[in-house]
Amino acid sequence: MGLTIAIVIVVLIVLWLVFTYNGLISARNRTQEAWSEIDVELKRRHDLIPNLMNTVQGYMGHERGTLEAVTNARANAVAAGATGDPAKIGAAENMLSQSLRSLFAVSENYPDLKAITAFTNLQETLTATEDKIEFSRRFYNGNVRDYNIKLQTLPTSLIAGALGFKAFGFFQADEGDRAVPQVSFGNTPSAGGPPGPGSLPPAAGSGPPPMGSSGPPPQR
Repeated sequence: MGLTIAIVIVVLIVLWLVFTYNGLISARNRTQEAWSEIDVELKRRHDLIPNLMNTVQGYMGHERGTLEAVTNARANAVAAGATGDPAKIGAAENMLSQSLRSLFAVSENYPDLKAITAFTNLQETLTATEDKIEFSRRFYNGNVRDYNIKLQTLPTSLIAGALGFKAFGFFQADEGDRAVPQVSFGNTPSAGGPPGPGSLPPAAGSGPPPMGSSGPPPQR
């Protein structure tokens, strides 16, 4: 009788371990898949920016600082993406979003540039890409939350570490990233000429950073 009870207990423990392990694997795979969607959109944005810079340089020669800010922000985002760290990627992508907003704000003072189909198409595509990044960010963070809860609750937390499961980091949006850039100029603009007075309207686009080519999160 005692042997039978022991066997039943062992079988129940094994079944619980199998069920828990499979559940953690499923949650981890969903989280990694959600990250891959962010990664695709970030790469798409990084690939679009060189074309954008080539388009605007001939019309915005007086805005060297703004153009350099976008170029440097993209380079930093690519470098951050290589780390695979969602926190670093998010910070770098936030800065890239801010620099792009400033660029689009400045472009309001260049009617000839805004009349170019290539520029408007790139602007619309980048805006749509940032919307997709924001959606993917929320989807990823939701999966991270559910996965991390599994790891941190009893009794799963007693064995998750031993089985090699670790928490994922959230892909956070910086509150400052959502602020509308205020850009002021001294003279009235002319087509292709120096910028003019007043605060510019909000730049097109919203969303993060997220996150060069970014790899999957380091925590697995």
